[in-house]
Amino acid sequence: MNRQQLVNLIRERQSFLCVGLDTDLNKIPDHLKGEPDAAFLFNKAIIDATIDHCVAYKPNLAFYESMGIEGLAQLKKTTDYLHSLPKPAFLIADAKRGDIGNTSQQYAKAFLSPDGDFNFDALTIAPYMGEDSVTPFLTYEGKWAVLLALTSNKGAFDFQFMQDQVSGQRLFERVLNASLQWGNPDNLMYVVGATKADMLTSIRAIVPDSFLLVPGVGAQGGSLEEVCRYGLTQECGLLVNSSRGIIYASRERDFAERAAQEAQKLQAQMAVELKKNWM
Repeated sequence: MNRQQLVNLIRERQSFLCVGLDTDLNKIPDHLKGEPDAAFLFNKAIIDATIDHCVAYKPNLAFYESMGIEGLAQLKKTTDYLHSLPKPAFLIADAKRGDIGNTSQQYAKAFLSPDGDFNFDALTIAPYMGEDSVTPFLTYEGKWAVLLALTSNKGAFDFQFMQDQVSGQRLFERVLNASLQWGNPDNLMYVVGATKADMLTSIRAIVPDSFLLVPGVGAQGGSLEEVCRYGLTQECGLLVNSSRGIIYASRERDFAERAAQEAQKLQAQMAVELKKNWM
């Protein structure tokens, strides 16, 4: 899905919601536990319930890799199902890969190749090994690298705000500026935590036209209104992720219905923000 297709989808659904498929077999409803393909059955129900209210899905690879080969099989069934739907969705592999040279090429092939098992639209990348850890992910047309820029976790303050004594740049700002030499708003996105919404002004000064993937709204306490105030662009420029608040809204048999309700609430708020700030 290229940039214009993503913008069109946001406009059509009046939503920039990304649903995180952080599927933990210990947290799914009891009636699914022990079922063959339990993770896929859970994901399918969530997808069917939320597809009209969101534009993207983001499986967190750790939850599938922890299940071994079977987990990867469940992930493939999930991506195959999403690719089979008549309603499109932007598909992000939350893998946070970060290596160099041939290794990055193989990671890119594994997750982004149209001929591969998964065929994701985008992949999250840790950019701290520099240019050659990122550019291999930019070789697939219409695919995206999503660079960790400013994360929402407590440990973000350990390194990301370190300031260069000569230039005055903080580390996350240096990463943003350097990345402008590697890619462009058509193939680079950036992860910016919603709990750092006040930093969006600084980030937008460097990457005014790029899409930002924003986790932390909902369960982590981030404010959608603040994210929109500082982050929306003329083409929206945001994908706001919610995981636990949607997929685990209920752990009973009504889990899909409750997920739909939570996704619809966020979509309705996003529609208001889009009307107010964008269209």
